[in-house]
Amino acid sequence: MSVVTKIITDADNELRYPSIGELDSLESYFRTSEERIVIIEILRDQEQEIIKIASKAIFQIHPEYIAPGGNAEGARKRSLCLRDYGWYLRLVTYSVLAGDKDIIEQVGIIGVKDMYNSLGVPILGMIDSIECLKNASLEFLSSSQARLVVPYFDFIIQGMSV
Repeated sequence: MSVVTKIITDADNELRYPSIGELDSLESYFRTSEERIVIIEILRDQEQEIIKIASKAIFQIHPEYIAPGGNAEGARKRSLCLRDYGWYLRLVTYSVLAGDKDIIEQVGIIGVKDMYNSLGVPILGMIDSIECLKNASLEFLSSSQARLVVPYFDFIIQGMSV
């Protein structure tokens, strides 16, 4: 749900007008909307390079993943890992656009630990992977753009850590 939809829905459910604080958050959201679109374009256009940098980083941290018997051994397993990278990067862009973490919570965090556990994927490795994906993404963003993106990556990391 976007920050705009959330504020309207909350106010309507409580039969009131949006509060000063809610209007201030809308003003902040709209003030950064152009920058949010630029961020999404950068992440979309650099997706393959970001994934390449992030995958290199995770396999340096956890070389056992690509070793014989590892979770990312061979081209097929490795491509499945990289597919998840693209999915998480898209999830972050959706949240940046919406200005809200609800999308991550609804689509990307609920049940993710159970899913990875059932597949035999180490959660610590996934947390490290998202950290690598965040760091790789930041290589393409300015510091002001990074301030808008980092909370969403950190929210995913936090959700997997709980």
